Amino acid sequence: MALSSSLLQLQPSSLKKKTAVSRNWILLDHHGKPTMLDADKHAIMRLVKIHARDLRILDPLLSYPSTILGRDKVIVLNLEHIKAIITADEVLLRDPTDDDVVPIVEELRRRLSKVNASGEGQGEEEACAQDGEGGDENEFPFEIRALEVLFEAICSFLDARTRELETAAYPALDELTSKISSRNLDRVRKLKCAMTRLTSRVQKIRDELENLLDDDDDMADLYLSRKSTVSSSPTSSSDAPKWLYGSPNTGSKIHKSSRGSGTTVHREDGVEELEMLLEANFMQIDGTLNKLATLREYIDDTEDYINIQLDNHRNQLIQLELFISAGTVCMSLYSLVAAIFGMNIPYTWKAPGHEHVFKWVVMFAGMVCASLFLSIVSYARRKGLVGS
Repeated sequence: MALSSSLLQLQPSSLKKKTAVSRNWILLDHHGKPTMLDADKHAIMRLVKIHARDLRILDPLLSYPSTILGRDKVIVLNLEHIKAIITADEVLLRDPTDDDVVPIVEELRRRLSKVNASGEGQGEEEACAQDGEGGDENEFPFEIRALEVLFEAICSFLDARTRELETAAYPALDELTSKISSRNLDRVRKLKCAMTRLTSRVQKIRDELENLLDDDDDMADLYLSRKSTVSSSPTSSSDAPKWLYGSPNTGSKIHKSSRGSGTTVHREDGVEELEMLLEANFMQIDGTLNKLATLREYIDDTEDYINIQLDNHRNQLIQLELFISAGTVCMSLYSLVAAIFGMNIPYTWKAPGHEHVFKWVVMFAGMVCASLFLSIVSYARRKGLVGS
């Protein structure tokens, strides 16, 4: 292809024009052989014949959601940290030294080199009779095998992030239910924010896969090898692989039941392999989303439980406030009696021989105040204002 011949012209142009937004790329051919590139966006546009608006999706300085675009000669993927351009026989990955991208590069090299070795090391009869993984993968075009690796990588990545979040969230929620403190509340708040962001990312990828599954034309656009073969040779060859038979057009018939309970698909257009690949990854990403939904329900249940506890404590404080207010009223009446006797007013009770009157007045006032307090409490209990 013209991509390989353009590599020699790519390096000088990229060296002459280094900018702050240039990024490292790695190119893997259909043999799995890697080639490191230091190219800016203009060099990549000339290399893969891609429009600038499509390349902007892969710009790390711009915030674009996860997207899968099928163009005439390339497939553009922006799936979280996976920013790739797939052609009919080569794959371009941005930032190959990133810790999350290195395993993807190794898997692509292993898969592509394995398929190529199995295709060259066996005869035609052995290849037809082979039931192993290499023989099955030889039936698929290059871009479908590359998409399979990238889809598996993003699904595994999001599933791993979900498991890490579950490992941290469930103990934190259990600790919060046992002890409500500012530290535990702040810890759960951060976990809930992380869960919300992760759910949004998983939902976006799920929607992209679902849109592809619902549109045959979009799936057919991902068959780059078929489009290039049809354009170069209008007549079909008897030696062409299985995925070349059948033209992806709008004349396909689709009969689907709900995807949640199972899917029954009848195809006539030759996108069955890609649909099975998308369906398998869709089910995996949907399972990850269900895990996050279960975690959200657990967080909501914990919040409800905490709110019930706080309401119970609040009711107890209200009851205590009622008791204190009733006692304050009664003590105010008792203080009123003491204030009356403390006034400098002459009356006969202060005369000698009437000292017992003060004692009886104090005792009678105390009994009246205690009776009033008990009456208030018993009334509140009869009305259900305080617990029994």
